[in-house]
Amino acid sequence: MLMDRSVFKISVGIAALFVLIGVLIPEQLGNAMGVAQAFVLETFGWFYQLVATFFLLFAAFMIFSKYGKIKLGKKDDKPEYNRPTWFAMLFSAGMGIGLLFYGVSEPISHFSAPPLGEGSTEQSAILGMRYTWLHWGLHAWAIYAIVALALAYQKFKNNAPGLMSATLRPVLGEKVKGPIGKTVDVVAVFATLFGVAASLGLGSQQINAGLEYLVGIPNNFTVQFIIMAVITVLFIVSATTGISKGIKYLSNINMSLAVILFFALLILGPTLFLLNMFTTTLGSYVQNVALMGLRLSPFDATEAAWTQGWTVFYWAWWISWTPFVGMFIARVSKGRTIREFIIAVLLVPSLVCALWFTVFGGTGIHLEFVQGLNVSEQSLETALFYVYEQLPFGAFLSVLTVALITTFFVTSADSATFVLGMQTTGGKLNPPNRVKIIWGIILVAATLVLMASGGLAGLQTAIIVSALPLTFIVLIMCYGLVKELNKEWKLEHDKEKTVKKAS
Repeated sequence: MLMDRSVFKISVGIAALFVLIGVLIPEQLGNAMGVAQAFVLETFGWFYQLVATFFLLFAAFMIFSKYGKIKLGKKDDKPEYNRPTWFAMLFSAGMGIGLLFYGVSEPISHFSAPPLGEGSTEQSAILGMRYTWLHWGLHAWAIYAIVALALAYQKFKNNAPGLMSATLRPVLGEKVKGPIGKTVDVVAVFATLFGVAASLGLGSQQINAGLEYLVGIPNNFTVQFIIMAVITVLFIVSATTGISKGIKYLSNINMSLAVILFFALLILGPTLFLLNMFTTTLGSYVQNVALMGLRLSPFDATEAAWTQGWTVFYWAWWISWTPFVGMFIARVSKGRTIREFIIAVLLVPSLVCALWFTVFGGTGIHLEFVQGLNVSEQSLETALFYVYEQLPFGAFLSVLTVALITTFFVTSADSATFVLGMQTTGGKLNPPNRVKIIWGIILVAATLVLMASGGLAGLQTAIIVSALPLTFIVLIMCYGLVKELNKEWKLEHDKEKTVKKAS
């Protein structure tokens, strides 16, 4: 089996050491991670805000630039998947579990404890929804789109391996094959590992909350451990069937279930209120997106802490997911033009996220603001099921949600093992099954260690710390991408001039 054994061995070794430390001294690990999180949030919050805004502007530049017509692949390459399947695969690997976990809980949390001003008011409802859109909208998908674009270009245009280090070749040249390139790939492995671990941790907690609501199963770490053990078997089986079978079929199932759940809540919930909320928030978001994306509140420690704990955390989370989501999107996007690719990855998922949070979060806000229920007092993982209790067919919606979280769980872990396998086998498009199985086991073990040592806070810390070095890599990647695209555009432009002169 041909693979970059050094990257594989170093990554597995460090990951195994991290898991061992978490098992032996979980409390000390949790304390150390807490100190690291506070340092990064307070020291580099401004940096995360600036780079997230930069990535959005960079993506917009790609849409309108002269590079938009360049195809990801050869001139005669056709897309491997049709658009509905492409969107489903992109979305299932992107934010599936998070949409269900935070669908009600984030907007209702911002409604009751907004980033500024008084909570539980009409103003805080719009403000809370607007910030939720910020966290899951254009900024997030711009980050994904840029990394996916660089990976897809190098892979399908230059036949480079599907590695983060390969995207730096225009800047570093042959040095990407040496220690610098291997370091980049190891950083990408751990950002992926911790970024996906957070989603799996959220997923297991919410599956447990749903089972507690439906059948009275206790909501605790032991049950979540069993849930993860069972689902580990499922996603390893799925991962070993290959992308065109397991991930493709599960992605389509996910999309179908999510559509059913979305329209069920839209119809059963306060429909007119939700439509009005969407329209109002859209205007507010468009008007304030730049201000929100750069807000830090240097004169107010409370408001600054809110921004660090929510907005800055999200930017770090999405950056940590870029090796995972970026590689996966790149893998399934051969044959698309840059303009089509960026527009699709940037706008379509952002709109879907906006609609999703408006329907789910708006229903929760309506129940509390209009009907006087205490939705905001529920925990993050139980808020969604509490909302279901107040609606017709609540039990059916809960069953559907647990099923959807499970399939999202399997798909995310399935996709992650595939990408981790690529990253540690020299960029192979079809990593060996044993490599994917090893990474599947490590992924679940790391998730359990983070949950045991710090819960949700532990998951957040791992994301924030691992994303920092990766952010600098992505910035260099942007420079290399423009350099490479400009080179190709000049070649094509010169060819066109030669043809015109000859004719």
